[in-house]
Amino acid sequence: MSASWLLRRLALILYTVFIVSVLVFGITQALPADAAVTLLGENATAEALNAIRERLGLGDPIWWQYLRWVGHAATGDFGLSMRTGQPVGPEMLTALGRSLLLAVAAILVMLVIAVPLGMVAAVRQGKLADMATGLISYLGVSFPEFVTATLLAMLLADTLQWLPATGYVSPLEDFGGAVRHLALPVLTASLILVAHVARMVRSETLDVLHSDYIRAARLKGLPERTVLVRHALRNALLPVVTIVALDVGYLLGGIIVIEEIFAIPGIGRQLMVAVTARDLPSIQAGALIMSATYAVANTLADVAYAVLDKRIRYD
Repeated sequence: MSASWLLRRLALILYTVFIVSVLVFGITQALPADAAVTLLGENATAEALNAIRERLGLGDPIWWQYLRWVGHAATGDFGLSMRTGQPVGPEMLTALGRSLLLAVAAILVMLVIAVPLGMVAAVRQGKLADMATGLISYLGVSFPEFVTATLLAMLLADTLQWLPATGYVSPLEDFGGAVRHLALPVLTASLILVAHVARMVRSETLDVLHSDYIRAARLKGLPERTVLVRHALRNALLPVVTIVALDVGYLLGGIIVIEEIFAIPGIGRQLMVAVTARDLPSIQAGALIMSATYAVANTLADVAYAVLDKRIRYD
């Protein structure tokens, strides 16, 4: 891939974040919430409300408020939280780190389970292994996150008492404790993803196994393991890269239920708290950070295409 392509993708990321910033700022400004009232309370005097509105520049034209906000956001300054009074940027970035840790761990576990399942199901098409994989996939799709999380917590935390039911521990403070606390949410999120990815790997592997170059590899006398791993799997994984990139966005914003059940202070949970409290700076910062992360994940997926398939060139 060329430097010009990377620059174009960087420009596309910036353009995407710019569009999201306009939408987020516009929507939050249209919400029936008065920032001054949120900060001072409903019993504040009119003089105090007017003073805080003037200090925050709420009386300025909307376009100037946006330029001021996006200019500060570009430097990492998203303002102060209306709920805690603390800087929003560090709080949201810390929460993003927790969500990314959960997301990456869930994706790794999912790949370890889903890729072999899909490969075995494709090789054993119509047999017991294929039917078992289909059953696992259907069960994974059928159970919502809160049901899977509740069942796993009841079994592994309450009944067997193998793992803690809730809480979060930083890996920098206690790695073993962090693994134990993340085990249940990671298992919950990965089981949901396995249902989709295993079927995708099976379908793509079946298509690849009927390709001419696979027949040629077998006619050369290559071992079946080499044919499957070196030739079939590499090409079957290309669509999976797209799914994984999309799953990053899902895991960042779609596992609010998992973060809430297991009391993980990730960015999804922080956004939910911000929306409930009408904390506009936190909402704006969270949405903008998540959109930028999602755009970067899609760019990394395109880079992975070129790594897996040498025929793909970005010029």
